[in-house]
Amino acid sequence: MESFLDRLQDIVREEQILLKEPMKKHTTFKVGGPADIFVKPETIGQLQNILSLANQEQMPVYIIGNGSNLLVGDLGYRGMMIQIYKNMNQITVEGNKIKAQAGALLSTIAKRALEHGLGGFEFASGIPGTLGGAVTMNAGAYGGEMKQVIKEALVLTRDGELKTLAVDDLKLGYRKSIIIDEDYIVLEATLEFEPDQPENIQSKMNEYAQARKTKQPLEYPSAGSTFKRPEGYFAGKLIDDTGLRGYTYGGAQVSEKHCGFVINKDNATAEDIVSLMHQVNEKVTAKFGVSLEPEVKMIGEFK
Repeated sequence: MESFLDRLQDIVREEQILLKEPMKKHTTFKVGGPADIFVKPETIGQLQNILSLANQEQMPVYIIGNGSNLLVGDLGYRGMMIQIYKNMNQITVEGNKIKAQAGALLSTIAKRALEHGLGGFEFASGIPGTLGGAVTMNAGAYGGEMKQVIKEALVLTRDGELKTLAVDDLKLGYRKSIIIDEDYIVLEATLEFEPDQPENIQSKMNEYAQARKTKQPLEYPSAGSTFKRPEGYFAGKLIDDTGLRGYTYGGAQVSEKHCGFVINKDNATAEDIVSLMHQVNEKVTAKFGVSLEPEVKMIGEFK
């Protein structure tokens, strides 16, 4: 490990590296044990060199943004977390296109679109994630989704090769993409919009923000929608119809406001959340014969 860290410090500055970093500081669930190494690259070149070093040393690697769709085990992650977030979040506007790095927050991109009278990204203004994760998962809300606005994306293979993929090449679907299939890393994306009056854009953003505030448990830590939408059903309705609204295990709870959300109600552990998710799935499956697949990504070591 010491020699690995020495080589890593040849690539990035010492302050870009954190050791035994609690992942609860970097996930919206606010839970998770320590990552052995947590590194925050500032350039594509640094990221390429970090991956090359990890490949040479067979160091496990996981890429995160702001941790909005992530549950890390209480015992942490044995390997290196690479965070593409605030150090790689530049946004530029050119005509009706916005080019942004993967670490840019969707809410920030939406504000820039509003400032320049570009419509079509209102749906994403309240999604608490980064562009990289949104492209990877084809994030969507209120009838909009990323594939409607993406023109192209710059990705990095695990071998350090850069690829520019047009929207059709990304193969975006419901929570799926070629990025997931090929284990690519999103570096930046170009989004294309239609001109619109700022007051129209702001009105839609306000409408969606009010809907979120009314229907989602924004006052508690969570990872957003906990389960994927089963074909022909809605996860939240299945959970509610199973009688699990407010169901609690440890510090975790099925939200009383929206049953599709598992929340960190009272200092929950990752184990509390996982156990609750398993119980919910078992009960829904027993009643309706429908299995719920987690949307939140679970990594690391659980108790």
